[in-house]
Amino acid sequence: MSTTERSRVRRLPDRASYDRDTIHAILDAAPVGHVGFVADGRPVVIPMLFGRDGDDIYLHGSAASRLQRSMARSLDVCLTVTLVDGLVLARSAFHHSMNYRSAVLFGRAEAVPEAEKERALRAISEHLIAGRWEEVRPPTAIELRQTAVAKLVVEEASAKARRGGPVDDEEDLALAVWAGVLPCAPVWGEPVPDAQLPTGTPPSPSVSALRG
Repeated sequence: MSTTERSRVRRLPDRASYDRDTIHAILDAAPVGHVGFVADGRPVVIPMLFGRDGDDIYLHGSAASRLQRSMARSLDVCLTVTLVDGLVLARSAFHHSMNYRSAVLFGRAEAVPEAEKERALRAISEHLIAGRWEEVRPPTAIELRQTAVAKLVVEEASAKARRGGPVDDEEDLALAVWAGVLPCAPVWGEPVPDAQLPTGTPPSPSVSALRG
């Protein structure tokens, strides 16, 4: 992925990465992305489900969504994702921070043609819960027409991450206050069956695998 001044990290550049595999790994771990674009002369940021198939990024939406309406031909967009790995608690208020991984991608959003739409929706489904697509009924032709998908043609991207503990001033190290890292990790809860599910139906393998 190329890099210009638009995507180059300026603050704490030592935390930046422009490596494709690093950026892909952050995308794959993030369940939701935020897509920014300009509609009717005003900035808009929308949380969206997405999926990745190689270098192709697919954005899910309805045919009536603002993004799809704004995308007459193609549209400049910015996709961001952030993973919070922990709170960094310092001895002073100033040095509190957060351990995180984030990625910012710039490119053009284009409408996915009908012939590519099922592949795109499968990528989004597999991003959310791997293996689920094979367990359920595939979309009908009518459902495909009612669903809009955009492809983000990535032009450039960057990643940024922080790891490690607090960086306190030396004169604060003797303060009698706890300092360290409070880790944060997403945990899926116990599956709650639908009220109309036949009694005794076990969770699908994809659900059990995600639940761990």
